[in-house]
Amino acid sequence: MNTLNVNTLKLITGRIDALPLSTVWLLERLAEARGKQELFTRQSPQVLKVLKEHALIESAVSSNRIEGIEIARDRLKTVLFGRPLLKDRNEEEVRGYRQALDRIHQRGAKISVSLETILELHRLSHAGSGDAGTFKIRDVDIIERYPDGSQRVRFKSVSAKRTPGAVKGLVELWNGCLLERRVPPLVALAAFNLDFLCIHPFRDGNGRVSRLLLLLQCYHLGLEVGRYISLERHIEQNKERYYETLEESSRGWHEGKHDPWPYVNYLLFILAGAYREFEERVGQVKAPRGGKTELIETAVASQEGAFTVTNLETACPGVSRDMIRRVLKNLQREGRVECLGRGPGAQWGRKEGTTHKRG
Repeated sequence: MNTLNVNTLKLITGRIDALPLSTVWLLERLAEARGKQELFTRQSPQVLKVLKEHALIESAVSSNRIEGIEIARDRLKTVLFGRPLLKDRNEEEVRGYRQALDRIHQRGAKISVSLETILELHRLSHAGSGDAGTFKIRDVDIIERYPDGSQRVRFKSVSAKRTPGAVKGLVELWNGCLLERRVPPLVALAAFNLDFLCIHPFRDGNGRVSRLLLLLQCYHLGLEVGRYISLERHIEQNKERYYETLEESSRGWHEGKHDPWPYVNYLLFILAGAYREFEERVGQVKAPRGGKTELIETAVASQEGAFTVTNLETACPGVSRDMIRRVLKNLQREGRVECLGRGPGAQWGRKEGTTHKRG
């Protein structure tokens, strides 16, 4: 069977007259958000600068953490922004992902979506690996492992022999979709992402490259929210749904009988959620104030029920614990939060009837 002709972009092109209502609704939300994008990016340069730094950290951490790759919190800024000797492969991969993000954010749509770009993004994000920047040379199935030690083949990816041709065909279809506009570009973006994951072109690192391509293709479509809000964090926060929709939409992919809309709608939902957060964060700032203070206050406002300083550290990577404690003390003096215990692990809670202040 010719994998180049049996994939989501081909499938959707043949069914474009029957977009699900849920997809239409998400596309309308994103069109409205993009229309307001310029207005928000002209506001509060100080906060935008902090948001960009924050998003860079979150993206490098979250995208790797989805794949089970973590580094010590006290090494974050050193690994991401310093020039130290790195301790292990995890640190190499986190820094490599950050370097790939830098390249995309700096050049945006000037970087073409091509075989060369895909291999380069893998080389950067899979830094230190012997096969970084090369397609798989052996067939690789997607295996799901369970806590009891059992496992199952969740998906049989495209064979190693046919992988380069499949990726080339996918790139050609993407570029054709942008020229012809027979498919809504955002739908084509999500379809490309699904096909890339089903082809599974690398031995390892496919998920990370797919998220880098998502960011790059957003720039090609004029969507800049990923510069300020981490798309990877939003995916990590909805990780279970990510795997559910990916499995649901990949079922029958090789035969061209799959249902792409669960995964397409999932990615559109992620983008809409990122825009909503962006508007909320920028809209909260009406006077000059510390950008990191705004981030911490927003994190406090988003907590459900009692929370700890550690919870806020997770929500605000790159912000020091001392800074978080200072902001909490200020909020406590203003009567907006209360400490519910004692000691380093004490819980905090918002006071009844208080909301996040603006200004």
